[in-house]
Amino acid sequence: MSEHKLIISPKTKVGELLDAFPQLEDILIKLSPSFAKLKNPILRKTVARVASLQQAAIVGGLKVDEMVNRLRKEVGQDMLGDESEDAQYLVTSPPYWFNQAQVKTQFDASPIINSGGSPMAEILALAKELQQGEILEIKTPFVPAPIIDMLKDKGFKSISLQKGDEVVSYFTK
Repeated sequence: MSEHKLIISPKTKVGELLDAFPQLEDILIKLSPSFAKLKNPILRKTVARVASLQQAAIVGGLKVDEMVNRLRKEVGQDMLGDESEDAQYLVTSPPYWFNQAQVKTQFDASPIINSGGSPMAEILALAKELQQGEILEIKTPFVPAPIIDMLKDKGFKSISLQKGDEVVSYFTK
């Protein structure tokens, strides 16, 4: 068993994990190339501080329990049972509240993400401007699980749809 006190679970923050076990960065990158962005110091200080392993697994297209167990194995922790539930972020059809005509703002976060930046501040500011019934549309190269969870905690409803190589997420109050 490792001398570190951090117990790796789906709720563990990526930044916390890498602070405790820096050697796991290479394992994460091997699991999903999308994690290579963790080498960017800006993303490391922003997204990695708020994103849980559960959210990261979704972004990386991995099963949460398999990713967590692989990381636990690398540091000598016992395997978890299949207790973790994958959050369902993608939907196949819009819910009752969605109306394309109510989309007030569209924001393509892909260029920022692909250049190694974090669009979180911009998205949170745009969401804050929404009036009741208005919808914010965000385009990203993957499911923006940390942002979805942050906005849900602030009372927003959201859906995400896979559209080709991008994910389009919608938020409303």
